[in-house]
Amino acid sequence: MNLVFMGTPDFAVPALEALLAAGHTVSGVFCQPDRPKGRGHKLAFPPVKEAALAHGITVYQPASVKDGEAMAILNELQPDCIVVVAYGKLLPKEILQLPPKGCVNIHASLLPKYRGAAPIQWAVLNGDKVTGVTTMLMDEGMDTGDILLTKEFPIPAEMTAGELFDALSPLGGELIVETLAGLAEGTITPVAQDHTKATHAPMLDRSLSQLDFTKSAEELYHRIRGLNPWPSAKVTVGEKTMKVHAATVLGDCNGQPGEIMDQKQLVICCGDGKALRLTAVQPEGSRSMTDEDLLRGHPIEKGTVLL
Repeated sequence: MNLVFMGTPDFAVPALEALLAAGHTVSGVFCQPDRPKGRGHKLAFPPVKEAALAHGITVYQPASVKDGEAMAILNELQPDCIVVVAYGKLLPKEILQLPPKGCVNIHASLLPKYRGAAPIQWAVLNGDKVTGVTTMLMDEGMDTGDILLTKEFPIPAEMTAGELFDALSPLGGELIVETLAGLAEGTITPVAQDHTKATHAPMLDRSLSQLDFTKSAEELYHRIRGLNPWPSAKVTVGEKTMKVHAATVLGDCNGQPGEIMDQKQLVICCGDGKALRLTAVQPEGSRSMTDEDLLRGHPIEKGTVLL
């Protein structure tokens, strides 16, 4: 097929690579404009732009897809299908109706569960055992289009959101190749989503970071995994904030919520009477380290209560 690809971040790159490897023609790539990055705030290419240029594909970065510029480009390219992966913009009706095979989106959940910007993180935050990827025919709603194909992925108990990103990204590449083959052969029947079963996965922000030890140890464990690598779970020790990158749930404890139960390890009692050990932490202005290394250099008295 003659395709136009729309995507911006790392997550979308394997899908672009898979389409090229499968022999499709990608006549143009759309991604978000270059953004300032790093301490020097120099403009940096989005990952999809870098990948497209490496293959000699023309890249378009319109500030808007609703002012006619994008539509004019697409009318020239005349794609059979537009593939969209984490592009970051809602497409207007005129673009959705342009390609004969429609606009096909890869979404990193088993729709209708986790519609929205952060499906991967919320699957981990909620302690889900299984997630996956979905291809769907796009409509004007937010992840509301008819489902084409799905592929499940069991979530390992210790996997972080960042690690799940890395696992689902190539899975999406595999699924879009299967989907386009099925559309070309006429073997896929789109299935309407059951909107009554839809859940929302809003974008994360730093308000989720602070750990509340009145919650259960398991809930806090999933929060630490789901906020890794961004925005990171945090605890407050005295007047200083410390990031928490990893933890493990232990057995019963007798302390109050937030109380440190061990002098050599960051074992903290939680609201359900279970203990949570913070195994990888990062104090302000420092590197990530084990809890044992932290306490050797900066002892925290047993019985201290973290708020």
